[in-house]
Amino acid sequence: MRLFPALALLSLLCTLSPLTQAQTPASACSLAPVAGEMRELTSGGRTRTYRLFVPPAAAGSTALPLVFDLHGTGGDAAGRAGKSGFEALAAREGFAVATLQGEDARWNVPVVSGRADDVQYVSDVIDHVAARVCIDPARVYATGFSGGGRMSSLLGCRLNHRIAAIAPVGGLRWSGPCPGRAVPVLTIHGLADTTNPYEGHADRGAEWVESVPEALAGWASHNHCQPKLVQEARPGPLQMLRYAGCSAGTEVRLLRIDGMGHIWPRTEVDAAETAWQFFKAHPLQ
Repeated sequence: MRLFPALALLSLLCTLSPLTQAQTPASACSLAPVAGEMRELTSGGRTRTYRLFVPPAAAGSTALPLVFDLHGTGGDAAGRAGKSGFEALAAREGFAVATLQGEDARWNVPVVSGRADDVQYVSDVIDHVAARVCIDPARVYATGFSGGGRMSSLLGCRLNHRIAAIAPVGGLRWSGPCPGRAVPVLTIHGLADTTNPYEGHADRGAEWVESVPEALAGWASHNHCQPKLVQEARPGPLQMLRYAGCSAGTEVRLLRIDGMGHIWPRTEVDAAETAWQFFKAHPLQ
């Protein structure tokens, strides 16, 4: 499949949408670039790590957005940073990236007692980054692929007082009921995904039971959207489905790609660019 044109992508995200390119006021602060370095912290009594990238152009005085990028099951932060494209995008667009590292290369979702508390870990990473880098607390976002998509879904549910919006790829789940605010949600999923099938019911216990449309509907209900899922008529393999009328200016959107399997897309569509355009429009309110 060919790369989806940038202008068409922006149209896909913005047509019939309440989005505006809202920005929070910049606060004065000092920044130093970080060229993709591993950092260490203690969370829940466990030693945890993450990779931090702060673009060279950010060595100024504007508080930066922060994007969390989560690897799939079996992956790691270094490999994820090399595949997702977020650091190169951050260098152009001016935001920080924290590429997270799951304990034993997997995330604790669905939550199992005795394993690491990954929601607390992400909250602790926000604090750890904020103590060292000037970030805008109203523009902290989470995305990830596969198991990282499932984890970013959980963050939208359990940490939505700190995470402004989420964009899971190949891994949207509904972990409700969720306390707190309505959460802008964009997800990307391929119809030919056999690892996390679009129709759900993979033979992996509680990891992948509901279908993607069912997970999307869970988020739509949480966000008090209108009940009807609308498919925007467009030619080609990329289709945008959305729920309209959501509360507090939020959205629930699915970019469905015919013929795409279980991958982080860079050719069918640039997943990092797509997520970032969505994030830019949704600061924490």
